[in-house]
Amino acid sequence: MIEFNKKIILASASPRRQELIKLIFEDVEILPAECDETLPEGIGAREAVEYLSKIKNEASRELTEKVNLVISADTVVSVDDEILGKPVDKEDARRMISLLSGKVHQVYTGVTLSLNGEMRTFSEKTDVEFFPLTKNEIEEYISSSEPYDKAGAYGIQGKAGLLVKGINGDYYNVVGFPIARLKRELEEFIGCTTHR
Repeated sequence: MIEFNKKIILASASPRRQELIKLIFEDVEILPAECDETLPEGIGAREAVEYLSKIKNEASRELTEKVNLVISADTVVSVDDEILGKPVDKEDARRMISLLSGKVHQVYTGVTLSLNGEMRTFSEKTDVEFFPLTKNEIEEYISSSEPYDKAGAYGIQGKAGLLVKGINGDYYNVVGFPIARLKRELEEFIGCTTHR
């Protein structure tokens, strides 16, 4: 646990991130803000998550005091240079899971920290490989409620774990927070912005 005597704001509605942040801080206030998440044309996956985590942070920071620590994040799945966000419907989920079948894809999470007018953004990448999937496996998975609030139409911590052949990198990054790196970045960032 990191000791920090100001308010800690998590700018995310994700229940997975809310659970993971408790590994670092006992007391966190949840304060997601509405913002336009339209990506600039031609942006890459790493740049996309860093951009989205920044605008989420800025939107939430406007709702609180500068002395509070604001943590925001965004995750996308990238396969064959295509960024996959959350599916809009069952057909979109089917398309995404079919694209991932039998391939290695990348999961990027961007994280932005802000405190006392200072901001730091970083991102993490994990490679995930899916088994080749049958039509039945795809249909069974997309008929569950799981795919519809997750980037790339899957959550590795749920039923989609049965689709995964292997991963290279941080498992928790795929869940939505590269938690071990986040702890280290936070310790350095808090030290830099509070001890001047």
